[in-house]
Amino acid sequence: MIYQLRGTVTFKDIRFIVLNVAGVGYKVFVTPAIIEKMKDGAEITVWTYLAVRENALDLYGFMSKEDLELFEMLITVSGIGPKTALGVLAVVLPETVRLAISSGESAYLTKVAGVGKKIAEKIVLELKGKFEGIEGGGAHFQKDSDAILALQSLGYSQNEAREALKKVPKEIENASEKVKQALKILGSKI
Repeated sequence: MIYQLRGTVTFKDIRFIVLNVAGVGYKVFVTPAIIEKMKDGAEITVWTYLAVRENALDLYGFMSKEDLELFEMLITVSGIGPKTALGVLAVVLPETVRLAISSGESAYLTKVAGVGKKIAEKIVLELKGKFEGIEGGGAHFQKDSDAILALQSLGYSQNEAREALKKVPKEIENASEKVKQALKILGSKI
């Protein structure tokens, strides 16, 4: 198994990067957040998961070992494949996924394309015990949900609201303050 690669980014696409390691170009599927951070020619290290299928060998890359471990936990749930697991981590921050699972907030996971109510509940049911002891989940999600609903009522899409909230500093916990900061972020894009 290929567990880690260190090399130079030679190409970026919307779903993957090509990492040149000692003259060999590896196609590594990553989240859009990772692609945004990468610069062509940058030297990086990625933790990888090699998915072996009947007709393909696909590499999935992560910036931290903890994110790789979360990805590996997600794909142990029946109905969740590597692409769906990567999709979960692309839409929701890894620490938010951990909080959602530990607090039993399956509804939060249904915001991800390809994850319906049944799959989200299955993820929570099968993985909840692995994240015991993570605190603060319920209040965190209520504030984020309130902020997303408020931004949607102002005409922003759920994805726009979610992306803006990801950029709000973590020390801001009040829902109305989150909305104010998110509006500043969304306003700067216009």
